[in-house]
Amino acid sequence: MSQKFIISGGGTGGHIYPAIAIANEIKARNKAAEILFVGAKDRMEMEKVPKAGYEIQGLWISGIQRKLTVDNLSFPLKLMSSLREAKKIIKEFQPDIAIGVGGYASGPLLYQSASMKIPTLIQEQNSFAGLTNKWLAKKVDKICVAYDAMEKFFPKEKIIFTGNPVRGDILELKDKREEAFQFFDLDPNKKTIFVMGGSLGARTINQSLTKDLQKIVEVGIQLIWQTGKGYFQDSQKVAAPFHEKGIRVFDFIYKMDLAYAAADVVISRAGALSVAELCLVGKPTILVPSPNVAEDHQTKNALALVKEDATLMVKDVEALDTLVPRAIDLLENQVLCQKLEQNILNLGKPHATQEIVDEVLSLLS
Repeated sequence: MSQKFIISGGGTGGHIYPAIAIANEIKARNKAAEILFVGAKDRMEMEKVPKAGYEIQGLWISGIQRKLTVDNLSFPLKLMSSLREAKKIIKEFQPDIAIGVGGYASGPLLYQSASMKIPTLIQEQNSFAGLTNKWLAKKVDKICVAYDAMEKFFPKEKIIFTGNPVRGDILELKDKREEAFQFFDLDPNKKTIFVMGGSLGARTINQSLTKDLQKIVEVGIQLIWQTGKGYFQDSQKVAAPFHEKGIRVFDFIYKMDLAYAAADVVISRAGALSVAELCLVGKPTILVPSPNVAEDHQTKNALALVKEDATLMVKDVEALDTLVPRAIDLLENQVLCQKLEQNILNLGKPHATQEIVDEVLSLLS
């Protein structure tokens, strides 16, 4: 049976990849399903979603800055324009259900869908709810969450605890380690650190590695380093002399399953998608929460794991001096590594995507 699903959200990989995971699960269950994505014009979803094989339309919308800026003056105009465009898209596509994954693009689309009596579901990835999802909470039918105690943001009767959807290829890493070392052209007998700063990159993490790259090489550690596009050229120049020593630099890594498989320790920002993936791959991890996010939600994400002895955390302001030394110390402490591995695995939700789609389909029925 052909059913129509509209999925909206984006801005960062933390919103886009869960949305794609949900779409893939819908398609796996119903090959005849029609799926349309709606994102924000000029944001990364306009590139990543078509690469995943789905159609996307863009709205002229951006977020509210938390300080007085010229962009904020245009926000009311962008919002009204996006509400009109969202209504037009809905009328033309005629979806059976609308799904929001966070990010400001989902606001107008889900608001109009609910107003037009279309079943609606939103998914909140973080431990501190975003502005868009808080705004939509009273209008939508169901809210899937990944952390406990979310009733402080949303109506309790609408909340379903599912966890965060992740890419399916990271769920089975046991037999991929040899392939991973071949893919990255690394020595399987050396310890390897995988560093990722989120889809847009992380300035402090990149600066910390640049400062201590010589130290990493001297102790015989290999590095898979995802810099983000904005930091790639500078990082590549710094790392070039160390290529033969096992330093690999990428602006973006599409084979994330192989990067995880090769890693003995992971250094990461604490975005919701990264945390969800790390809880499934079970690698000893150091989280460096970004201080430049709404309500400092990455620190809250990280502390939820620290409380369970499931990760180490380095504050952004301390990273330049302590991040690399702490990673080297962790690699040498097998007892601590094993404890972190087990505890973070205990927090994983491997069936999150399926459970979210279960809720989507239950709304349709």
